[in-house]
Amino acid sequence: MAETTQTFDAAAYTANGTARERVSLPSSVFDGTVNTPALHHAVTAFLANQRQGNAATKTRRWVTGGNQKPWKQKGTGRARQGSIRSPLWVGGGTAFGPTPRSYAHFVPKQVRALARKSAFNARAREGAVLVVDRFAYEAPKTSRLAGMIARLGLDDKKVLILTDGVKTNVHLSGRNLPTVHVLPYTDVSAYHVLWSDVVVIEAPAIGHQLAPIDEPEPAPAPRKKAPAKAAPAPAEEEASSRKRGTTKKAAAKKGTRAAPAAKTAKPAARAASKTESAKTAPKKATKPAAKPKKKKEK
Repeated sequence: MAETTQTFDAAAYTANGTARERVSLPSSVFDGTVNTPALHHAVTAFLANQRQGNAATKTRRWVTGGNQKPWKQKGTGRARQGSIRSPLWVGGGTAFGPTPRSYAHFVPKQVRALARKSAFNARAREGAVLVVDRFAYEAPKTSRLAGMIARLGLDDKKVLILTDGVKTNVHLSGRNLPTVHVLPYTDVSAYHVLWSDVVVIEAPAIGHQLAPIDEPEPAPAPRKKAPAKAAPAPAEEEASSRKRGTTKKAAAKKGTRAAPAAKTAKPAARAASKTESAKTAPKKATKPAAKPKKKKEK
């Protein structure tokens, strides 16, 4: 019985997010095969290979001390002990504790390829594969990549962008976006494809050469406005106005406000008024010096 292969096509866009004609996905990769055991093996191995395996504890052979018996074998009434570094003692060695080890899993090359193919087909079945004609970034620009993702309606999804070869500017543009991951198409693994909700592939990476189309300059992505403050209730507004009135009265009583004339008075006029007041003021009478008292004769 001949095997039937499934064909897929995907929506295509420009690097600015403008829609264009749909393209067919290559049947060598997108043939509808989804092998669940291979996917499980590849993802488990990928996660295990990220572990460092540095956990370690000291067994009784590595703990300092305990070279002699704490007490003699018989006659003390206590249980026999051979060393204070036994796991039964506080501060002693650890029994069956973790030691540094490697968690690496080896996956055959054919199984890795099958898992990668199965992950792509799983996303193609969901219609979660998009094609972009070309990423031509002359310099890193995060806002440009974020604007394209916003125009595609992928703001709230995890997006995997696969470029045709290593493109540093695209990688740097998406490095600061927490839900975007940029990789070369040849370096992607099954784990990365399953991590994402949508896979965006550059057209030359899958053998398509899409001619550029004329499109207007994209408008900047709209920024989210802060929520407007609610108007105060009439009761709250009346209470605040009363509070303002009471503070004004209290300030007037204390004399915190200066007279307007004093504020506008010029320094020269103030100096002149001081000299005139000094001339007209009566001089204070000076008291005569007190005479020394005579001593009484005896």
